[in-house]
Amino acid sequence: MTDIPRLLLGTLTNRPYVFAFLVVYLFLAISKIGWRRTLVYTVMAYVIAWACEWSSVHNGFPFGLYYYIDKTSHLELWVAGVPFFDSLSFAFLSYVSYELAVILRSPVRFGAGTPGFVAVAETAAIRGSWMTTVYAGILMTFLDIVIDPLSLQGDRWFLGKIYYYPNGGQHFGVTITNYIGWFSLSVFISRAFLLVERFFLAKWPVKGFEFPFKAIAPIGLYFGILGFNLTMTFRIGEITMGWSSAFLVILLILLVFQHLNSPYRSGENTNER
Repeated sequence: MTDIPRLLLGTLTNRPYVFAFLVVYLFLAISKIGWRRTLVYTVMAYVIAWACEWSSVHNGFPFGLYYYIDKTSHLELWVAGVPFFDSLSFAFLSYVSYELAVILRSPVRFGAGTPGFVAVAETAAIRGSWMTTVYAGILMTFLDIVIDPLSLQGDRWFLGKIYYYPNGGQHFGVTITNYIGWFSLSVFISRAFLLVERFFLAKWPVKGFEFPFKAIAPIGLYFGILGFNLTMTFRIGEITMGWSSAFLVILLILLVFQHLNSPYRSGENTNER
């Protein structure tokens, strides 16, 4: 127990890029749903993700069979054979995927008489919809299609070689089962939190805060994660992998750009269309 603070510090110093994304996620989530819900969501996402990773390492479900390579447990925090930072990253990956799904399923209004004003006309029905969580699952899977092939090459950049698939994989060494697992995990985390929020957290008032472009800020985090991983893919010389990922990123950019430039812009009355 006395080593936990040292190992947590080691996790921070060894994985600063993970914690940079985590800090942005915490800022966005607290501004949107308040610190209490953010804390519950983060803990829930971590526990669910850790359980899935532990299960996959031991019996291949739900990500397929893979093994972690323990070279850093004396330097950073591991929990029962799973790196702490790895499971923790699912909190911000799932959250930003869900919020982007909400944006893509809601009218977005610019202007409304205030320079820089942006509003996403989301509803409780959209946030609680199964279709929204399916969208979120697809969006998080897209993140993984870019992230995991690069992570598998961790010995060629500062991540380090942390895991491998004993039987290889169909997509740049990554198994298709892994992508199915990411989709399922995202949906499960979203649905689990929505249930907990509905039955246990409803009495807590949402105390967020405002800042410019808050409504569409999750887009920045989502593409920031993609941009970081895409940049590292090209930097290690994986050109084919890089272009494969780049085409997916370009498609996502076009999708988001088209939605933001839909007839909902500038507070137009969509009932007339």
